[in-house]
Amino acid sequence: MSYSEHRFESEDGLSLYYRSYGSGDDVVVCLPGLTRNSRDFEDLAEHLAANGQRPWRVICPDLRGRGRSDYDPKPSGYRPGVYVRDMWRLLDLLEVNRVVAIGTSLGGLLAMVMAWQRPERLRGCVLNDVGPEFPPAAVDRILEYVGRTPPVADWDAAVAEARKQYAPAFPGAPDDFWPGFVRRFWAENAEGRPAPDYDPAVGDAMRKAQSTLRLARWLRRLGLKTLGGMPTDAWDAFDGLTVPCLLVRGVLSDVLTDDIVERMRRRKPDLEVVAVPERGHAPMLDEPLALAAIDRFLARLA
Repeated sequence: MSYSEHRFESEDGLSLYYRSYGSGDDVVVCLPGLTRNSRDFEDLAEHLAANGQRPWRVICPDLRGRGRSDYDPKPSGYRPGVYVRDMWRLLDLLEVNRVVAIGTSLGGLLAMVMAWQRPERLRGCVLNDVGPEFPPAAVDRILEYVGRTPPVADWDAAVAEARKQYAPAFPGAPDDFWPGFVRRFWAENAEGRPAPDYDPAVGDAMRKAQSTLRLARWLRRLGLKTLGGMPTDAWDAFDGLTVPCLLVRGVLSDVLTDDIVERMRRRKPDLEVVAVPERGHAPMLDEPLALAAIDRFLARLA
């Protein structure tokens, strides 16, 4: 299935990119992970847009600093509150009043915040391998690599580098899986060599954000629950989820642990959970088990 390509301008003047699949009034927006982009959702978007019983219009944006969207000249703009503001602007420009948000990792956090900020605009959320809390070891692992991938000479070296980093999340994946996987979040740079398709400053911004998180926890202890229109504790955003929610989890994930899932279930008893075997952080959402769960979830919302 073909898609159309579009751009829109953020409130602070950046040119941001998105893909649109299908048509109609039933709309899904797919929000990518920290270093990923709209290409991650190619298979899912085509599947949903071609659904014979209930086709969906699927919007897949590149967050600022990723893919074909502009890099932010101020790395302080690489933070959830700004990403969410960009998404509201996109939906307003498209005149989409209500949407289902599907978010992977960081994108799932954005979906939670959007549902917390404007519950009347969300029909439901699909959270892909993310909860309101990240285990410290997983945070350390992410901080170690994000924005620090060493340069490579060609696509074979890019595949080897990505395979070294992601092999634990895709055990048993055949050799022919990796070239297509890498092309989704790497691209040729100005020198014609492949490189991760995002601004390395995203990593620097995330590392600096750790001090902001400590400040937020301190403010939380003082009783301040919001800061700049964002919750000081992501659990507050999750607890405020009044819309239906599907949680997709990679069984091997170090980001979404069994303990976090159980606490999410206790706090939201209607939470639907599907565990995808042989996947770590994060499922691609093209796995048959994940696709079937998403189809059932969207059918109920429709």
